[in-house]
Amino acid sequence: MSANNQSSKPWWRQVLTPGWVIAALLIGVFSYYAFTFLAPWQLGKNEALVERNEHISAAFEHDPEPLSSRVDDDGSLGADAEWSRVVATGRYTGDDVLLRLRPVDGTPAFQVLTPFALNDGRVIVVHRGWVKAENSTQVPAVEPAPSGEVTITGLLRADEGEHPNPPMHEQGYDMVYSISPTQVGSLTGTDVVSPYLQLLGGEAGVLDPIPLPQLETGNHLSYGLQWILFGLAAPAGLIYFLYSDSRERRRFEAEQEQLLLDDSPAGSPDPTAPAAPAAPTRQRYGSSRANPWAKAYDKEEER
Repeated sequence: MSANNQSSKPWWRQVLTPGWVIAALLIGVFSYYAFTFLAPWQLGKNEALVERNEHISAAFEHDPEPLSSRVDDDGSLGADAEWSRVVATGRYTGDDVLLRLRPVDGTPAFQVLTPFALNDGRVIVVHRGWVKAENSTQVPAVEPAPSGEVTITGLLRADEGEHPNPPMHEQGYDMVYSISPTQVGSLTGTDVVSPYLQLLGGEAGVLDPIPLPQLETGNHLSYGLQWILFGLAAPAGLIYFLYSDSRERRRFEAEQEQLLLDDSPAGSPDPTAPAAPAAPTRQRYGSSRANPWAKAYDKEEER
């Protein structure tokens, strides 16, 4: 195919090669994944942490509320009620259930969950805190919850849902892998409400209280923005390289056309025309470097 025919092809036909097509498909998949999953994933985590921090801060800005005002009549957690600081009156009932395989501040621990019967007849699971595991796996002696009626204050927490691993009975305790009040209720034979109550320090029945989370959001916002930037930069880079490749192809074709014109018969010299005088060539050492003995040699030859 001649250079003229090649240059007449549109630029998009010139770059429509398997390599560019595969690159465009891969970049398209990456950008779609960045916009629809990676960026929303990080931005969603940032939004959830911001909301959690606001609720925790608000919980300590006023007096605790009655638990009944934050738990609906059907036992579900009220809207925006998680991390609310509430007060409840009743008595501990039932056996302790241990949450396993969840360290606290890097320390192997068992977290203690105990049903608490409220004065209004409902039952809520109370997270009494944690105890340090002995030899990383053994359950230590767990201080029992006080008997009799007590008033406790804690933070309302949402049901984590049941873990895929079923509960187990070991070392004299029922053990679970997640904090699911429904699962704890089935193990203790009680009908419990959906949320659970995480005790604060100094309350009746508390062990070592679970520390509150740090009120920070981490780098999730910047990570989300970075994924958006990557999703935009990838196709922009592809367009730039496509343009550069097309420009290089056009430059190469123009050079080929010029070479064809230079080699055509119309551009060949006339053999009958006198030859053009040769351009003076520069002396190797320049005119100022003439041989000083040249004249002497010439005179010697004349003799």
